Amino acid sequence: MPIPRSRTVIRTAAALVAAGLLAGGLAACSTSAGDSANAAPIPADGTDDGSTLKLWTRAPLEKQAKLLVAEYNKTHKNQVELTVVPNDDYVAKVGAAAGSGGLPDLFAADIVYVPNWVKQGLFTDITAQVDGLSFKDQINKGHLSAGTLDGKEHVLPFVLDLSMLFWNKELFKEAGLDPEKAPSTLAEFADAAKKVQALNKPDTYGTATGLNCGGCLVFTWFPQIWASGDQVMNSAGTESKLNDKNAQEVYKTWADLQKSGAVLPSSADETGPTWTAAFSEGKVGTMMFPATLLSSLSFDAGVAGIPGVDGGASTFVGGDGIGVSKDSKKAAQAWNFLNWMMSEDAQVGVLAKDDDAVSRADLANNQYAAKDPRMVTINEVAAKGETPFSLNFQQAFNAPGSPWLTLVRNQVLKGSGNLDADNKEITAVLGQ
Repeated sequence: MPIPRSRTVIRTAAALVAAGLLAGGLAACSTSAGDSANAAPIPADGTDDGSTLKLWTRAPLEKQAKLLVAEYNKTHKNQVELTVVPNDDYVAKVGAAAGSGGLPDLFAADIVYVPNWVKQGLFTDITAQVDGLSFKDQINKGHLSAGTLDGKEHVLPFVLDLSMLFWNKELFKEAGLDPEKAPSTLAEFADAAKKVQALNKPDTYGTATGLNCGGCLVFTWFPQIWASGDQVMNSAGTESKLNDKNAQEVYKTWADLQKSGAVLPSSADETGPTWTAAFSEGKVGTMMFPATLLSSLSFDAGVAGIPGVDGGASTFVGGDGIGVSKDSKKAAQAWNFLNWMMSEDAQVGVLAKDDDAVSRADLANNQYAAKDPRMVTINEVAAKGETPFSLNFQQAFNAPGSPWLTLVRNQVLKGSGNLDADNKEITAVLGQ
């Protein structure tokens, strides 16, 4: 199976350890945001004077990054040299470069890492340039917020990755469900999963998830809570709200699905690498799934926003942000790339053409998305989604053995544990 492109959800222990070292070790040696050597004012469109720019990205974004860079280089005097770094090595590479003043002109970062890296001063302040964009209010707000510190903006969306509700239309039809109608509540989702399970088809299950993958669970379960009208954390990202009423209903629903046998058995131990495989192979009726994998499916799948307890729709807006590094001596030229990247030429002519989500709400119903109503849905839900951020997000949620994983496993698999106590453990980590 191809490596899942749900970048916000798949982590290795090595990357997490490196992230922790970076978070703890750079504070003393990094400059503050905006202390770049580039003090001269940057033109609104940046500078296109034939400069060579260096850009780093993680391997999961290689396809999109290569397409964007190739088109920019074809249409501009500036030339971008792209370096694609293995996912497991990326955090350590950025940390080493930041400590030695060797960051490239531009680098992308998993949106979950962005708040920490902004706080450590790895990105240049581009507030004036972002605020000058006539379509600023159309840019994905989750990514902008993740890169904002003390009112100053540092990153723009690079590539979006969204969690959406998918269903296998053929399995729905076989189960007596309307293949053109999305489950609109959490209860309808559970009912659909059980009806597919009742088909008793060999190696086919109602739903699937990653119950030992903290990132998979935040990517797909947080939207169920947001769609229900609740938040998962306070606005400062220092207090967990994962014991609230609607969160409890989410756990109860999944515990019931697990008990009924409607959940793919391997989901109980799934740590992330193969969490999307069974649905991709047509063996799962419905699940919350990465939108970036839509084009890889060989069967007809329906797509909708992830529903809440009583309806609504939401998504986890993941992916990577991108900004000008603190070490760049070519901030004006780097901004020229970022400015172009947010243009219709790049968002529609490159990303939408490649069946990727756009980062601007006003371009959601573009000429390429219009050929597939599912892409329009993905783009429209992206504008309603959220990107949670906390300086200690990785430790609280994504890390192996995180308190979030403990809470979920207690509530769904063990049917035991003190929810309030487990929630307090998450808050304790968030507040460190």
